[in-house]
Amino acid sequence: MLFLASDHAGFALKERLTAHLRKKGVAFKDLGTHSEDSVDYPDFAFALGQHVAKSPENRGIGICGTGIGICMAANKIPGIRAAMVYSLETAKLARQHNDANVACFGGRTQKPADVVKWMDAFLSTPPDSAKRHHRRAEKVTRAQPR
Repeated sequence: MLFLASDHAGFALKERLTAHLRKKGVAFKDLGTHSEDSVDYPDFAFALGQHVAKSPENRGIGICGTGIGICMAANKIPGIRAAMVYSLETAKLARQHNDANVACFGGRTQKPADVVKWMDAFLSTPPDSAKRHHRRAEKVTRAQPR
């Protein structure tokens, strides 16, 4: 399942992305926020992370003003590997090399047309099966530094 969440600064971009997903027939759940009224991004990042972490097949899209705050907050949830995506290459590599399960975007700092392409790339790119990438992603998931 795909989950999306944003704060007020990411609301307009989230609406654009959900319209794109509906048009493509992609199933998703919108976790809010549902307006441009001021809210705290950590609340939505935590909800997003908790939903995504329930199953390894789940994916998430998080949006705040820059994408940075929601990414940092989502990464506090065990099992989440959130990536700040800012290009087609980072969208693909986040999945291929890091097995990221949440992509984060900036509603005030990124062009919606670009984000649509990056989101599609993130969602369609599988993780690389190379053992070195899998081993590294597992270390991130376990969060136990050496």
